Order: sequence, then C-alpha cells, then structure tokens
Amino acid sequence: MNTNPPDNLILFDGVCNLCSASVQFIIERDKKGVFTFASLQSDIGKRYLSQAGLPDEELNTFLLVEKGKIYTRSDAALRIVRSFGWQWKWLYGFTIAPRFIRNGVYNFIAQNRYRWFGKKAACWLPTPELKSRFIA
Repeated sequence: MNTNPPDNLILFDGVCNLCSASVQFIIERDKKGVFTFASLQSDIGKRYLSQAGLPDEELNTFLLVEKGKIYTRSDAALRIVRSFGWQWKWLYGFTIAPRFIRNGVYNFIAQNRYRWFGKKAACWLPTPELKSRFIA
C-alpha cells in the first residue's frame, strides 16, 4: 500500500447511507478531482483514525487529510465545502462559531445517522468511472 496518501483524502463510514450520499455530493461538486476517498473501515482509514487519536471503531466522524494534517468532524466538513464553487464557500464562515457548538450539531447528526438514513450491510462501492478516486 502507498504510505503517502494524496493531499486531500476524505475518509468516511462506508456503510452509512448519509456518508455515502455525502461522498457523492462532494464528487459532483469537485470538478477538478481534488479529493480522493477511502472508508474508515479500510486499513488506511484505521491508520488515520489511530493518528487522530481515535479508536479503530470510531465511525461517528469523517476525516480530511489535507497535506498531511488531519481534520475531523465540522472542521473537515467546512474545509471541504470551502473548495466548492462560490455558492458553497460562504458556509466556511461557520468556522467563527465555537468548535464545541459546531461539533455538537455534527455529533447529534452522526449519532442518529443510521436511524434517520439507514446503513448498508457492506461498504458502498464506487462506479468503474469513479474507482480511480478511491483508495482500497
């Protein structure tokens, strides 16, 4: 396995319907193909969870690895939308809200995502056209 991940790697819960839909949302807006993806359940996902000081089974977050720095929860989400078109960049302004408030909202959604959106029996698999943007 390549030990040097791409500069903009998003790690997500591969069985979560909301998380998979979020990845598809990102892909649709990532016109330049800046982001690559892997599931938190993968070896690379577990490695970055460990580096972030989170247990292997911590699936209530997603991670953004940006130029070697790891961002979690609302920090990761806001950094991702910052890269979208002008109609989405304004959301990055929410970084002025205290992190405990932003992450409180994020955590509430994350803790209820399976109940509200469901989950799959296995990780979502990208289409053949998108496969090059995913790290196994």
